[in-house]
Amino acid sequence: MKALVVVAVASLCLPACALQPPAHDVAAATWPVMGLPQAAASVGPHPQPRPAGATEVRDETHLQQLLADPQGPAVLWLGPRAWHGDWVVRRPVTLVGAGPATVMQGSGTATVIDAEGSGITIENLVITGTGGRHTQEDAACKLRGSAHHLRHTELRHVLFGAVVAGCKDCTVEANFITGRTGDAELRGDGIKLWSADGGRVLGNRVEDVRDVVVWYSNHVIVHNNVVIRSRYGCHFMYAHDCELTDSALVDNTVGIFVMYSAHLRIAGSVLAGARGPAGVGLGFKDSDDIEVVGNYLVRNTVGSYFDSTPRSAEHPVLLRDNVLAINDIALRWHAQPQGVTLRGNDFVGNPETVEVDGGGDATTAKFDGNFWSDYAGYDLDGDGWGDVDHLQKQLSSSLTEARPVLKFFRGTAALAVIDTLARAVPVLATKLLLRDAKPAMRPQHPLAAKG
Repeated sequence: MKALVVVAVASLCLPACALQPPAHDVAAATWPVMGLPQAAASVGPHPQPRPAGATEVRDETHLQQLLADPQGPAVLWLGPRAWHGDWVVRRPVTLVGAGPATVMQGSGTATVIDAEGSGITIENLVITGTGGRHTQEDAACKLRGSAHHLRHTELRHVLFGAVVAGCKDCTVEANFITGRTGDAELRGDGIKLWSADGGRVLGNRVEDVRDVVVWYSNHVIVHNNVVIRSRYGCHFMYAHDCELTDSALVDNTVGIFVMYSAHLRIAGSVLAGARGPAGVGLGFKDSDDIEVVGNYLVRNTVGSYFDSTPRSAEHPVLLRDNVLAINDIALRWHAQPQGVTLRGNDFVGNPETVEVDGGGDATTAKFDGNFWSDYAGYDLDGDGWGDVDHLQKQLSSSLTEARPVLKFFRGTAALAVIDTLARAVPVLATKLLLRDAKPAMRPQHPLAAKG
């Protein structure tokens, strides 16, 4: 976890003391980056003796017999050794290991632990040696049924990590999951929820996988997770009434993307380092009733992207108390925004604040009480709010929309000079991109103030 702190802070180019959670209604003690509730010691397996009342398994044959016996013991203890084979579990049972020295070594041809039924718990061991078949989703662990728990395991160099499919009220908690090297497109998903209503994804650390996904699943909580160097930090699709909180999604191609979903809350998280042509910190497509509160969207190609979100103004989107800093483009819309409110956010050091495809503008979005690091107004009455509107006009945006090839020069001195000239001679920038009638004179969050 300490390595993540270094990555996150270095990516922000700020001292560690600057990164504190924006104000929202989740306790600061749960903050995963600077508060460190997810210290390295809390994720993955830990050495421990055989629990009281557990049956000690002698060898692979004995384990197979105990798993196949419907009346077998409820808790099986696997000692500190390599356990070779691929295992099928079809009855309520707890498989608990001795810690990192208990290694479930798969055959390399299939899923290592295939669990189906109700009330199966797998904890405190290492699982490795998955097959390489994407069509079969060869995984460290597959969970189907209901009320299963996968916790405090290490899923090491796997194709797919935890596949939770057709599994109601199942929990994936405090696991350390690493994927395979190579192109992210050819890896499997670190955690995959498919038709997994009531799922809980809590306190996991995921590295070098393809995606973490929540698909066709409702009432899912994703909390206090770390996902780095992957493709999608988290991908919601047809997922309703879900929330993602207090997580760090760093150096992925996309931090979070939400598609065809409604009633989502994203709060208290860091979405940083989504770079490249497809780099997006937080993106939405055809989604409704979204609340984005108290997040840091930092050093992404695009901070937040909106495509037909919301689909109607009756199902609004609210961005409140977030920091959008040093993104190439802070906000990008695929078309003229409707039903979007941005209140109390800090916009700091973004070379381009708004881009609307097709030459549109963001004047139809409601900007209220945001801080703008490039605000050129004044506060004569000293109430903390600008006395004149913040009007965003950028000649360079008009030029790059008319001549997309000029986007190559975005962030360079050439386009910066053009925008400086347009501010000095406003008639040159005739197109208004956005208006905030109550701009804040000071940033509201420590990171923005340090920036």
